[in-house]
Amino acid sequence: MRYLSTRGHADRKQFCEILLEGLAPDGGLYLPESYPQIDASALSRLRQVWQSEGYAALAFEVLSLYIDDIPREDLLALCRKTYTVEVFGTKEIVPLKPLQAAGQAQPEMFLEALSNGPTLAFKDMAMQLLGNLFEYELARRGEALNIFGATSGDTGSAAEYAMRGKKGVRVFMTSPNGRMSPFQQAQMFSLLDENIHNIAIDGVFDDCQDIVKAVSNDLDFKRQYKIGTVNSINWARLLAQVVYYFAGYFQATTANGQKVSFTVPSGNFGNVCAGHVARMMGLPIEHLLVATNENDVLDEFFRKGVYRVRGTADTHETSSPSMDISKASNFERFVFDLLERDAPKTQSIFGDGLSRDGFFDLSADPRFAKAAHTYGFQSGKSTHADRLHTIQQVYAQNGIMVDPHTADGIKVAKEHLNPAVPMIVLETALPIKFAATLVEALGLEPNRPAQFEGIEKLPKRVMVMKADVAQIKAYIAAHCD
Repeated sequence: MRYLSTRGHADRKQFCEILLEGLAPDGGLYLPESYPQIDASALSRLRQVWQSEGYAALAFEVLSLYIDDIPREDLLALCRKTYTVEVFGTKEIVPLKPLQAAGQAQPEMFLEALSNGPTLAFKDMAMQLLGNLFEYELARRGEALNIFGATSGDTGSAAEYAMRGKKGVRVFMTSPNGRMSPFQQAQMFSLLDENIHNIAIDGVFDDCQDIVKAVSNDLDFKRQYKIGTVNSINWARLLAQVVYYFAGYFQATTANGQKVSFTVPSGNFGNVCAGHVARMMGLPIEHLLVATNENDVLDEFFRKGVYRVRGTADTHETSSPSMDISKASNFERFVFDLLERDAPKTQSIFGDGLSRDGFFDLSADPRFAKAAHTYGFQSGKSTHADRLHTIQQVYAQNGIMVDPHTADGIKVAKEHLNPAVPMIVLETALPIKFAATLVEALGLEPNRPAQFEGIEKLPKRVMVMKADVAQIKAYIAAHCD
């Protein structure tokens, strides 16, 4: 298995090379040269693996299709080390919860629980594996890695909890100053481990993400300070997320002739891009629904074919803050496939055009129609009023509290239900991470796991800095041995 850049760089690399590298040398994102295909026989075998051996074994089977430079017994051991009941709380790891509509005997849809990990968000599903992969590969090479990332809320804490104490790894994580929930800030900033550095940027998430890309594109700096990334621009993280689409499918169906649809709350397009990969492999997915909040850049594209970046002043601060993003960095992977892997065209859009013009328009390109017809994408938008109503409705009908991002997904899913095709909504986080919105909707404080009691009052360590690439580079250089 070899990997190529979406922007056409000549290199073809193996998995462990791109695991530590992040962006390609030309600024593109890595994808496999081709997607491994799962035929009916292989799907039946994977279903049997899931039923008899569980999530870790399923993860090994899916990952081994893409990873051939880690010995199979080592990869299996890494999966078993990662996906345990002790870490994720249930034998299924990602159990489905039926959601009933009022007066209906059958589930209206299913909620796939992805938030039972150490930081109570779906990012743990990939980040826990990534931490173990990093530690394994760095030990094998006798090297160190400085991880530089950006977070709008959950990626940062998931990365820091996965990497804290890991040998050979430091984490430098940027976040938009004051734009995360108090719980999210406390999760990150209360970590006092020597290898964890939190940097709060005066700006929005897109400013943080731009800085990460600028540093990653400075190849001399990147090599000198051994810079890697855990954002979803890292293929390894996205690959780990592919597994739970298979697990959700096997739980919602009894035979391989059945199809399912997935609704995914989305800001940076990483989570739903993993669903795209699963569908390209042959998993029987009818539709992939992209659910946005008021920052509806992705919804606008799937409706009109126009992708228009919002500036800092036009990026709304919402009650589903992890989706307050107007530059979806993973979107480049899907557009590359949509454009039939036309690397020069992808380079012209994402390498130069988007930064120059602030938008691109594919509405007149005949390939745009394939987004829905061939790749199964649909989309929708949710607002603050919508998510409050959805939280209230789900709690009244099912006795389940959902966080505001998951509520955005449920709202959009309801607009696209098909009785013949099960609908699975990917849960993004536990409600306690966004307690203020739950109190506003229900007048009730969400349950708080015991290990997080009083977290907001713990001592915090964070640097507040301007959105200045040179200043950030200087900070990284000063804190690397």
